Amino acid sequence: MQLLSVEFLGNTILQWVSAVVVVLGVMIVFQIIRRLLTRRASKAAETAPNRIGTLLLTMLKKISTLPVFLVAVYLGSIPLTLDADITGLLRTIAVIALVIQCAIWGNQIINFLLVKFVKEKQEDPASGEAAYTALRFILRLVMWTIVVLLILDNIPGMKITSLITGLGIGGIAVALAVQNILQDLFASLSIFLDKPFVIGDYIEVDTFVGRVASIGLKTTRVDSQSGEELVFSNSDLLNSRIRNYKKMEVRRVVMTVGVAYDTPVDKLAAMPGMFEEVIEAIPPTAFIRAHLTAFNNYSLDFEVVYEVQSSVYKDYMDVRHLVLLGILRRFQEEGIVIPFPTQIEIERAE
Repeated sequence: MQLLSVEFLGNTILQWVSAVVVVLGVMIVFQIIRRLLTRRASKAAETAPNRIGTLLLTMLKKISTLPVFLVAVYLGSIPLTLDADITGLLRTIAVIALVIQCAIWGNQIINFLLVKFVKEKQEDPASGEAAYTALRFILRLVMWTIVVLLILDNIPGMKITSLITGLGIGGIAVALAVQNILQDLFASLSIFLDKPFVIGDYIEVDTFVGRVASIGLKTTRVDSQSGEELVFSNSDLLNSRIRNYKKMEVRRVVMTVGVAYDTPVDKLAAMPGMFEEVIEAIPPTAFIRAHLTAFNNYSLDFEVVYEVQSSVYKDYMDVRHLVLLGILRRFQEEGIVIPFPTQIEIERAE
């Protein structure tokens, strides 16, 4: 018993033994709890994959023994009488170890949430991968910035107020320098999350028409009808008026047909029925209306409206081709003339 009362480095042997027991006890309890939780999380992951059980299992596997040991050492040092600098150093090391461990967990949580709510929600795998990569980079950058600031804040003598101020000023300068890049980056995230179009959609931007080939972090590439590749910056693309033809279930066609002024009135009255017969005979179409709408300079104009029951552009053009041929054929049968501008010279006797 006298041996336990012997002092060593300002503490009795009993106090040192108690500190070691606390360290060992913390490590043993930690291992027991981790094994129990790992078993339950494994069962949960098997019954419901890609759920919370999978996330918990991954986080348990990512727990490093070193941070737990450092925390255990700090807890074991509490009953000891140590120099204030040593106690402060042990506390700082334990806090830094916990912060780093939380950062590792945070990285796993970010990956899990992005895979579940971004990557798996995208219809196109390439778009999902790009959105996942961009968001992961941004979130991890923010997280590790906070982690570094927390670590520096726990280092004795380190004042991070001036550092935060400097980072704020530097961040503003960098943001202004890469303003266009950041605009395109956030625009790409808007495209990935809001999905005004995806890869493979047929879109029209201003006077440019084509099929979306790829969506990147800065640019979107479109294969045009004439064969060349169109490259749009994502910010300019979102600021433009975009027509997405893939989301269109039907195409409405409004066309004007002019006939000669000498066409008999009874034939003019029967022409809406002629248009309906021609259009309804060509699938997949739906006749809407046809009316005499204007007395033009050279013709009597009819406005004909019908729908093509297909979103495929080739089907739309095929139907329009057949409708025009059908109207021409019917006009020839009925003796109806489509006029063209003419000039008649009248001689005057002087």
